[in-house]
Amino acid sequence: MAYFSNAKEGEEVYGLIFGKGKILQVFSESYYSIMVKFNNGYEVPYTDEGIPSWGSFDTQTLFYRQDIDLFNEDFSPVEEVLGHKHIIKLRQENALEVRLPSGVWKGVEKADEEYIERIVQKELYHLFRQKK
Repeated sequence: MAYFSNAKEGEEVYGLIFGKGKILQVFSESYYSIMVKFNNGYEVPYTDEGIPSWGSFDTQTLFYRQDIDLFNEDFSPVEEVLGHKHIIKLRQENALEVRLPSGVWKGVEKADEEYIERIVQKELYHLFRQKK
């Protein structure tokens, strides 16, 4: 039995990418079984295992809010703001992390390409750091 096999509309969830949200719709006959609307406005479909429809995720990133334990996640503040050239170099070396909207630090390969491009264009370099 999958984690979200008994999901109901309106249930509170927490995504490691976008933070707090609620189940907006449940799809019984689809690969993506639930649509989640997050408090920051994003709407993302997820499988019944809690895997999002985008990015290179192969593990669960969505949980019922009462089940999530964020003890092992890294929410630490950025220690050094990287320059644009350093960000490009670290990204090519696969040694770059990005702060996701939920506040969790993850490798840029896990983040949505559109999200990465938007924060680079807005020069929000404080949202990047070298992998630890």
